[in-house]
Amino acid sequence: MQKGTATAGGLVLGFVLDRVLGDPRRWHPVAGFGSVASALESVTYDDRRRAGVLHEVVLVGAVVGVGVGVRGLGLPATALATWTVLGGRSLAKAGSEMADRLEAGDLDGARALLPSLCGRDPEVLDADGLARAALESIAENTSDATVAPLVWGALAGVPGLLGYRAINTLDAMIGYRNDRYRNFGWAAARTDDLANLLPARLTGLLTVALAPLVGGRSATALRAWRRDAAQHPSPNAGVVEASTAGALGIRLGGRTEYPHGVEQRPTLGDGPAPTVADLHRAVRLSEAVQAAAVAVAVLGALARR
Repeated sequence: MQKGTATAGGLVLGFVLDRVLGDPRRWHPVAGFGSVASALESVTYDDRRRAGVLHEVVLVGAVVGVGVGVRGLGLPATALATWTVLGGRSLAKAGSEMADRLEAGDLDGARALLPSLCGRDPEVLDADGLARAALESIAENTSDATVAPLVWGALAGVPGLLGYRAINTLDAMIGYRNDRYRNFGWAAARTDDLANLLPARLTGLLTVALAPLVGGRSATALRAWRRDAAQHPSPNAGVVEASTAGALGIRLGGRTEYPHGVEQRPTLGDGPAPTVADLHRAVRLSEAVQAAAVAVAVLGALARR
């Protein structure tokens, strides 16, 4: 089987496995990587950028090396790696459960669920704040959890799949602007920004194209992207959140509370603040974007033949 065909087939099979089975319930490789990264941090940590660069190079390099070692197994290795690194089903499930709990008035249950979606402080959020936090997380993680791994899988096969997930996991662990990680986490944050430049823009394009599926207008989604995305502190999250806000006809952004402090995020999109009904629509849009991303990734992999 030619390399491009094996990669394309593996991406599709891995995506199907994620949709059917979700994340591995035990011995998840990403969780194992996180444990190794935490242990290594106790050795490599120093409040300097160069220490963070070393930490990033060692961990991502090791994971990419594993990918290079197993890519010769072809379709099975690609399928297993794809299933391991995707998180689309879990994302959609968490978003739907959040909407259901909010609809039922179960604020305690909704607050308990929020950490599975994002790192904000759930105790300070009311129902509208929880809906907005969940919706913004779904928008960003549609790119991070599905589109980006598929893009890197199409471009670089198993090393791309595993390497991207290592980069994104390290950013989630240490890519913060707090006292501990402002310097040590700099390399992780900047590497993640670079790795997501193309995937975030593909996610934005797919969101614009698929806006009518959730009652939105493609022109409105594109206008919100072009007008508002650059105001966001992240060069990638701004693209996907602004295009999603435009597709849903809502307004995102504003006061955002994290455990490490409060940020005032720019306004993205026009219209009212998101409601629970909008959260349901965001989940449907996310699932449509994920499915379309598989098709794009397959075409990209086949073009490498």
